[in-house]
Amino acid sequence: MSLGNTDLEEIVIWLVVGVAAGWLASQIMRSKRGLVSYALLGIVGAIVGGFLFSILNLGGATNILGQIVIATIGAVLVLAVVGK
Repeated sequence: MSLGNTDLEEIVIWLVVGVAAGWLASQIMRSKRGLVSYALLGIVGAIVGGFLFSILNLGGATNILGQIVIATIGAVLVLAVVGK
């Protein structure tokens, strides 16, 4: 199944990375959230982390572990700004 230029597999990967990053950020910041909140936090964190790494000229992630790390860093920043 294809949604425009995005495969269903890519969307599933985004969700997995989002949930993992959101959960990790919540653990780091000692914040309790639900599965949907983890996914949303992680996806927003990926955008923030990707932007931050881009402006700092640190490059992007080349594998899923790197994507999770960048998304987690972004999600921690989001939680720090918005509050736990």
